[in-house]
Amino acid sequence: MEKGNHSTVTEFILTGLTDRPELQIPLFVVFLLIYGITLVGNGGMTLLITTDPQLHTPMYFFLSNLSFCDLCFSSIISPKMLLNFLAERKSISYTACAVQVYLSIISADVVCLLLAVMAYDRYVAICNPLLYMVTMSRQLCKQLVVGVYAVGFLDSMIHTCFTFRLSFCSSNIINHFFCDIPPLLALSCSDTHINEIVMFVLMSCITVGSFVTVLLSYVYIICTILQIRSAKGRRKAFSTCSFHLTAVVLFYGIPLFLYLRPPSSYSMDTDKVASVFYTLVIPMLNPLIYSLRNTEVKDALRRAMNKLLTNS
Repeated sequence: MEKGNHSTVTEFILTGLTDRPELQIPLFVVFLLIYGITLVGNGGMTLLITTDPQLHTPMYFFLSNLSFCDLCFSSIISPKMLLNFLAERKSISYTACAVQVYLSIISADVVCLLLAVMAYDRYVAICNPLLYMVTMSRQLCKQLVVGVYAVGFLDSMIHTCFTFRLSFCSSNIINHFFCDIPPLLALSCSDTHINEIVMFVLMSCITVGSFVTVLLSYVYIICTILQIRSAKGRRKAFSTCSFHLTAVVLFYGIPLFLYLRPPSSYSMDTDKVASVFYTLVIPMLNPLIYSLRNTEVKDALRRAMNKLLTNS
């Protein structure tokens, strides 16, 4: 390829999780299983919430969008990753790499922001229950979701444009299992100082801003729950947000670890493992978290199964 001219790069080579041949098939089976569970879990959750009238509430409206984004997030990464486990040449075209970066950032942003919106929803439900349906109106819920997607699209466009204006002249081998910004910056022979600042500032605003919203919401929620006199009432109030809190703990810690560090502390191998969790494992776990500990979802699933058996 021609030095200093990134337009001559037609493809990148993904090194994947490991270069050991004996691990390719076992890893393919493991991640195929994870992807299958993700598709069934998130697709089923989205369909269940959409079709069951008793789940047409603000909380489940946000949850259906979260499940949809988790499904998309995993689908952006998994198919190419699975194919590369079996392929001798693990290549991805320049255009496909840019598309993967763009779509993965949108999905990550939307999931991150949706968890913050859901925390606010739980705050209103527990701290102001009498005004819940008035405050969390259908119109406001739709506006919040549209705003979340708008932020995701804008942030992703900025990151993608800044990344793919760089020159890639020394190597086209990406030390990762998908196209992500940090390994692309490490690969570039251009000055990436501005890119690092832009990435740090934007990701800080979205990730830290969302995390602070979640943290403040739960401070008020916990204070309100502690004021409930009966132990049964406290347990009931906490159970309505415990599954969301579990998802928050899983999701927010990894992006903070990945992006809010000095460049000198960057380790590609460590980030590969972390990326597996936030792109593949967490999307698989979220529907399990929200269904196994949620009686309303289990009741809706039971109604759907009974309806299918009756119709058959």
